[in-house]
Amino acid sequence: MLATTPPTLLLASSDPALLARVEPAFLSSGARVKIVLSAQAVVDSMSAANPPDIALLDLNLPGMPNGQLLATLRDGHSPRSFPIVLISDTVTEEALNRLSEGIVDDLILRTSAPAYWQLRVDQVLRVRNAMFEFDSLRDASAANAQLDRLTGVYNREALLSILFRETDRVQRMNSPLCLVLFDIDDFGHWNIRLGSGACDELLRMVVARTARLLRSYDLLGRPGKDEFLMVLPGCATENAVMLADRLRMDVFSTPFSVERESIRLSACFGIATSHGRSPVVVLREAEQALERARQAGPENIQCYGDSLEPLPAPVTFLSPTSGDELLAW
Repeated sequence: MLATTPPTLLLASSDPALLARVEPAFLSSGARVKIVLSAQAVVDSMSAANPPDIALLDLNLPGMPNGQLLATLRDGHSPRSFPIVLISDTVTEEALNRLSEGIVDDLILRTSAPAYWQLRVDQVLRVRNAMFEFDSLRDASAANAQLDRLTGVYNREALLSILFRETDRVQRMNSPLCLVLFDIDDFGHWNIRLGSGACDELLRMVVARTARLLRSYDLLGRPGKDEFLMVLPGCATENAVMLADRLRMDVFSTPFSVERESIRLSACFGIATSHGRSPVVVLREAEQALERARQAGPENIQCYGDSLEPLPAPVTFLSPTSGDELLAW
């Protein structure tokens, strides 16, 4: 057998001659064989916590019609959960239809030699394992396609998709949703001074610090080079402002250590509230609020269409890495 651990086969037949001929061949190959004599025993075995790896079903099995048995086995299970091989006297049109529909994985004639049975079972298990590997690679690829390669948070395309999903939830549940878009102040200065490698590390540090302040169901993405978007389900505008202020203090007030230098960053914040409207509109409002915050000066927080007063601008400070550069924010 091909598996690294011996596979477990469910051999479902009430034919004593078939069992006596086939079971020893599988056992000699290292496989484990479980024999059942009725359709209900098949259902019980494949529904157990640790079902066999493959089911070989005799079409003459008593207990229930073949179609009902197959439907019961596949109910709630993917065809790839476990393969099914039919045991038949002849190749019938019904069996071929089930093969073409993916309900079963193979058909073995009752009179086939035991060595052929081993060959067909090996092939079915090989195909199943290959499909599992393909599914895993596809899922990993799909997940990676949603993530920003540098920081590991969602990219712009994934954020838009998430926003549409969250907007549907807002409309159904009449719950609040806020967007907080923030941009690192004068990041181009540090890019020129430190180089792209160090600045990439700075962005990853910003993400790590920000993620620690978010709830498990909050979402963080990177729609631009030094822009980040937080999607905050169930969050009102006032709470979003409080979170932005906390980020301003906890994420950006503490210097970052990069290339043996201590770097003090700052950011501006734009906040918009969904109210169940189009995500594109709300995101545009967050961008406009962020632009107003940039115009008001570094470390500013602005809300779109809200009467909240902007928070006071930060005080002037001296860059800890440059004795001659006064950063008057």
